Amino acid sequence: MADQLSVTQAVSATTAPTRVPLNTLAIPLGLAGLAQVWSVATSALGVAFQLGQAFWVIATIAWIWTIAVHVHRGRRADQSIFDQLTHATQGPLAALLPIAAMLLGAGIHQSVPLAGTALTLISIASAAAFAAWILRFWMRGELTLDSVHGGYFLPISAAGLVGALTAAETGPVWLAFGSFTVGISFWLVFSVLFFLRLALRPAMPAALVPTLAIMMAPPAVAGAAWLKISDGRADYVFQGLIVMTALMVLIQVMLLPRYGTLPFSLGHWSFTFPVASVAALAITWLHLFQPIAWQAITIGVLAAVTLLVVVISTKSILLLMATTRAARQQ
Repeated sequence: MADQLSVTQAVSATTAPTRVPLNTLAIPLGLAGLAQVWSVATSALGVAFQLGQAFWVIATIAWIWTIAVHVHRGRRADQSIFDQLTHATQGPLAALLPIAAMLLGAGIHQSVPLAGTALTLISIASAAAFAAWILRFWMRGELTLDSVHGGYFLPISAAGLVGALTAAETGPVWLAFGSFTVGISFWLVFSVLFFLRLALRPAMPAALVPTLAIMMAPPAVAGAAWLKISDGRADYVFQGLIVMTALMVLIQVMLLPRYGTLPFSLGHWSFTFPVASVAALAITWLHLFQPIAWQAITIGVLAAVTLLVVVISTKSILLLMATTRAARQQ
């Protein structure tokens, strides 16, 4: 499974190239998550939105570029797209594409409402179609518990909750509530499955360990979505999701020593969107309750998330350059 996610597969030019691993779709999603954090922070602090818009532009370019790379490599690859989508490890990661598009639609909606709403609705519909398709595939009984990883939260749970958040931001509240219900329901289902896999089966290979960070995303996105759906009321549902998010973050803190042993790879982009989701929720909470020095804390959270994405982006570029040079020398 580890070789499925290797950087060499993503950039090497061989006589029979493989498809670009689907974990690279986490790049535009991570950038969209960062743009979302900037939007939330600038709104909370009451400052100009221009810099936040720049991050949305960067995320949109990354989304288009990533699709172009996948299409270009796919035309020359022996492996079919169907084989990639039905692969036990890679298949669920395809949901990263419509999830990122949902966030981009919500971002565009702030400047061009009609275009943003259209992109959001198309993305939600695409995610729903993929979720139904892959769930049908899983129900054939051909998966093993060892194949389950954090990416299995993406097609139904994460897609549903991000769909709820973006639908609430762009207008159709009924769709937001429906997506929220789907996302929460399958979050509970896959949480049980995921923890059984972690507790009862051998440890995940190093390439998949970063997907453990995805555990933070569902409750964080659910909290932000519920606040939108409930017209900003910090009720018991919202507070419960805050506590659950805090627990998931605490688990990640305990996993830091394990993360520290991992060699850097493009799989580290799996950290970006979950961290951004938690940061956006934290900034929202700070704005709602305004504890002492909440504005300074907000700036600190924003700076930390931005630094994380910048560091991972820089290391990714350097890694790709080094891998490309090595491939050319062979």
